[in-house]
Amino acid sequence: MRHWMFNCKEVSRLVSELLDRKLPLYQRMGIRIHLLMCKFCRRFQQQLMLIRATLRAESLYEDTESYLSLPPEAQKRIKRFLRNNLDKP
Repeated sequence: MRHWMFNCKEVSRLVSELLDRKLPLYQRMGIRIHLLMCKFCRRFQQQLMLIRATLRAESLYEDTESYLSLPPEAQKRIKRFLRNNLDKP
């Protein structure tokens, strides 16, 4: 029988691993049970998820930065469209 009750140190390591790969069911269940009881590990998981989302958003921004330099005429059309359509209910 596998050990599925984890302490905070194990959960922090496993939560980090969970971002990179799929863990076995007994580990995922152990993490869930621990997170139900431990607000500190829940907070750690939330912080990791926030860091991950921020890094992904930053990466996406860097990949699309070259598309942000629109010709002046296109910028004017977009501004005009937004002005005309954002005021409507």
